[in-house]
Amino acid sequence: MQTTWRELVTAIHGMMFGGLFLMTAFAFVMMLYRSLAAEGPAESGEAGRHWDRIYLIVMVLLGWGAVLSGTYVVYPWYRATAPAGVVNLASWPQRLLLSDPHTAGWHELGMEWKEHVAWMAPILMTMAAWVLMRYKEAVEQQRRLRVTVAMFALTGLLATGVAAGFGAWINKKAPVAGGSTIALAQDRK
Repeated sequence: MQTTWRELVTAIHGMMFGGLFLMTAFAFVMMLYRSLAAEGPAESGEAGRHWDRIYLIVMVLLGWGAVLSGTYVVYPWYRATAPAGVVNLASWPQRLLLSDPHTAGWHELGMEWKEHVAWMAPILMTMAAWVLMRYKEAVEQQRRLRVTVAMFALTGLLATGVAAGFGAWINKKAPVAGGSTIALAQDRK
């Protein structure tokens, strides 16, 4: 069982940073929804606020890890230009997608949306987390402020889902591969 360096980094970008960010963002939106459904402000002690703060910071770091690793590590590998005369485009994912009219839309629509929408997710979640951490009492007391933060968080969650969905499908159609081979398990023959 083996993988390449680029496949491993792409998996870390998508499954670790992106996947965990998607799950934490969903839980964050559900937490905000519960606070909107509650009659009054939620009672949480100092320890609860401390863990909420850690959760929000980890969520934001996962989001920024996903978007920065995607933009500055995985995307340059994706868009690399094939040398002249190359027939097998398997090592050049963008060129592979664009070479077939049936898959060109994955780049023309999917990657173009992913490039822009993906940046919205950590920006919106950072804003929502900052407001909750900095203005916790005001958010608890003012329903309108809770609704506003929840709407920004929901938009961030949707942006995360769009980016993750397009990323998974694009990598399925034209995987980012290459680099040195890493053996995950040795054959027992």
